Amino acid sequence: MLSYKFRIYPSKTIQKKLQEQLELCRWLYNRLLFELNKAKEESRTLKPKDTQSLIVNLKQENTNLNKVYSKVLQMVNYQLWSNIKALHKLKENGKKVGKLRYKGKGWFKTLNFNQSGFKIDFKNNRLILSKVGSIPIKLHRSIEGKIKGVIVKRERSGRWYAIVQVEDELEPLPRSGKTIGIDVGIRHFLTDSDGRQIENPKFYERTLNRIRILHRNLSRKQKGSKNREKARIKLAKAYEKLVNQRNDFLHKLSRFYINNYDVIVVE
Repeated sequence: MLSYKFRIYPSKTIQKKLQEQLELCRWLYNRLLFELNKAKEESRTLKPKDTQSLIVNLKQENTNLNKVYSKVLQMVNYQLWSNIKALHKLKENGKKVGKLRYKGKGWFKTLNFNQSGFKIDFKNNRLILSKVGSIPIKLHRSIEGKIKGVIVKRERSGRWYAIVQVEDELEPLPRSGKTIGIDVGIRHFLTDSDGRQIENPKFYERTLNRIRILHRNLSRKQKGSKNREKARIKLAKAYEKLVNQRNDFLHKLSRFYINNYDVIVVE
């Protein structure tokens, strides 16, 4: 499964719909978690199919849930159980973990349209979502493979993205017969066993310095003020840029090593 990330530009009306649906998904997550905790206290066992069937009844309790596409609500249940499995795995590995927490306002950031409820109009560059509407999308690269789902994500910067999940059969690369070791360090970004040393990229360092300055600016702003919110958005955009720079840099390096070596050992 491959993922393609594209910027989308929802109107103010569509943004309001998306924000409302994110909050409804958060409400559903918390309510399903409440039902699980209640069942545990009463020595009852609930399984994923049990909590999924609860969604039908909860739609009668909270009729606003009908504003959200049904598959998106099912994926909230899937996310809850994925978090539970992750906690169990950490416990099995000897880690000390607590219980799942209820999620506060603004925590939910994704709407998962899995298998259905979406359409991409490649001719007019539009993403069409069930119970949301039509949204302009910047398709800056071609999509190869069968589209299986779309995840709509709101970043802390306020920008919106569509992550298109694609099923694609990858062709194996020709064998090179080469093995290489890679050491990721502090002095050098990367050193490999063939003698290559990759320095820390300067653009990455510049963005880190800007983040330090923006953190200081944010700390000086009065809590609850408009200026603080503006400073928070600037900082969030800088972090978003840092992540994109790091991912692009690592992607280029990984393509080089994957294309030229059969076995890669990272220390």
